[in-house]
Amino acid sequence: MRVGDALPPLEIEITRTLIVAGAIASRDYQDVHHDAELARQKGSPDIFMNILTTNGLVGRYITDRFGPRSVLRRVAIRLGAPNYPGDTMVLTGTVEEIEGDTATVRVVGANGIGRHVTGTVTVTVPGADGADGARGAEGLEGAEGAVVQEAGSRP
Repeated sequence: MRVGDALPPLEIEITRTLIVAGAIASRDYQDVHHDAELARQKGSPDIFMNILTTNGLVGRYITDRFGPRSVLRRVAIRLGAPNYPGDTMVLTGTVEEIEGDTATVRVVGANGIGRHVTGTVTVTVPGADGADGARGAEGLEGAEGAVVQEAGSRP
């Protein structure tokens, strides 16, 4: 992997279940994330995804692409257009910087009405610089094709 490389996109169907489950899992009980009628009363056309769910999906996107040994060091995101049920968010990323076994990736998540999320993620792949021999001379080169069963951020 090199500076300027694009990561493969990830399409995520935005379902009512995903929105509600993400809100519950993150203990965000604001009605705009689970009650369509109350969300409409507050000016929204429907329920919408909370920032913690979006943050988790951005983390998944990066760890899926960098492999099961990857460690998220910093996630800095900003929300834009809401994710409503029935839409699809497409996450894309571009490598901005590589230093040793650490990369910084610019991430954008767009849906049918615009950019839902923009930001940067700093990720370390232990041994990618050859320090512990796990990846050796391969470095971050082999990170892009990695597959993860279920990944999340690890502090």
